[in-house]
Amino acid sequence: MNANTAVHPVDEKLPLGRLTALGLQHVLVMYAGAIAVPLIVGRALKLSPEQVALLISADLFACGLVTLIQSLGVTRYFGIKLPVMMGVTFAAVGPMVAFANAMPGVDGARAIFGAIIGAGIISLVIAPLVSKMLRFFPPVVTGTIITIIGVSLMRVGVGWAMGGPAFLAQSPDVPKLIAMVDKVKEGAAAAAASAAPGASALALRLPGPIPMVDNPAYGALDNMAVAAFVLVVVLLLVKYMKGFIANISVLLGIVAGCVVAIAMGKMNFDKVGKASWFEVVQPFAFGMPTFDIVMILTMTLVMIVVMIESTGMFLALSDITGKKISQPELAAGLRTDGLGTLIGGIFNTFPYTSFSQNVGLVGVTGVRSRYVTVAGGIIMIILGMLPKMAAFVEAIPQFVLGGAGLVMFGMVAATGIRILSTVDYKNNRNNLYVVALAIGFGLIPLVAPRWTQQMAHGLHPLLESGILLTAISAVVLNLFFNGAKEDAAGAIEAAKAAEAH
Repeated sequence: MNANTAVHPVDEKLPLGRLTALGLQHVLVMYAGAIAVPLIVGRALKLSPEQVALLISADLFACGLVTLIQSLGVTRYFGIKLPVMMGVTFAAVGPMVAFANAMPGVDGARAIFGAIIGAGIISLVIAPLVSKMLRFFPPVVTGTIITIIGVSLMRVGVGWAMGGPAFLAQSPDVPKLIAMVDKVKEGAAAAAASAAPGASALALRLPGPIPMVDNPAYGALDNMAVAAFVLVVVLLLVKYMKGFIANISVLLGIVAGCVVAIAMGKMNFDKVGKASWFEVVQPFAFGMPTFDIVMILTMTLVMIVVMIESTGMFLALSDITGKKISQPELAAGLRTDGLGTLIGGIFNTFPYTSFSQNVGLVGVTGVRSRYVTVAGGIIMIILGMLPKMAAFVEAIPQFVLGGAGLVMFGMVAATGIRILSTVDYKNNRNNLYVVALAIGFGLIPLVAPRWTQQMAHGLHPLLESGILLTAISAVVLNLFFNGAKEDAAGAIEAAKAAEAH
């Protein structure tokens, strides 16, 4: 290469010390979001603490591996070759939790990994097509989807703060229930004895609702106080700190909450002590995955939404770094989303996308070198091979995560609202109907969890995800009202708005 040829800032190789520090900065910014998904799904599957720790290790390892592929590039078919950090997408949480509720345990995990592998393979094939589908996902659609993702996840954050899902608030009062049943049986026996011969037997019916007793562990005031403390720490850091400290406020809030939980005797390190120092992440650690066509199609729909969001992120990053990307390069970036998802399924983890907060960090720091995220990817791989780190994360009490979850998931919803604020409602009132109805459809599984009970069981995972219902309805309604107009500039602005979370 000619010595006078300037190297683009994206391709600049920085000194090792600075590269490592900047890479660690990217890791810390995304770390809280990266560990949230394996914690949510692992606990929804009712896996053991050791198995949840394995999910966390696998997640960090795969985050790093896919980040390297995306930032460095592998052949001309994989990698956008921009400073991108890859992480597990929140968009897949709703469907995966629905799968987990229907089939908990290792069998459920294997079914989820099978669906992720299938969706990853399909995503690899359709990536070039998706790169041309931006017109179907203008800000009115993406903003609505991201809003409902945040609203759906708030259930998880509130559940963490309360001590579990809402149904754990009460349990049947067994002694009272037994006494009630015995009394009904006595009445039925007396009625049967006095009835004429040949009369039909009376059906047993309880005289009132099943007696319930409050669960003392649910909504415990000391636990909620710790969750509130974490929330206050995060808010104080955001208000009074700037730059890097403000960017990792959620992570620092979790650390502060852990200190308080340890002081209260509510967090122990038994499992951390038993965990090994170093271990290579093994593929198919839960056994060979199982494949269900409805689950695969559901996850594929999620991946289409994820790739469209990635398209906006890549266009925004191109704008921030000043490096133009061609259609084949965009397809290579989206193909890596599919490859990363396939790798995720093989290594016992979940679908991957570019993390928007790291795109925002590129704009904040002004450092555009993709080798910074390469360094971040290497750090993530190393963290993924340290089981003690995963065991420590798994040991964090749910109520500590609750305060952070309210911020993390609330910010996702706020990001969607921020994107929707860029939509033109004055000159196009139809956009109001797109948002209103798509959010309405997305809320159905939240307000009526059993709305599918009269439908075919195989459709339940698809219909129990408010995120998928919102995505499908928003796309269809936008096509109905607005058609399919190309709006790359709108997508870039929407992606820049999304960098806030």
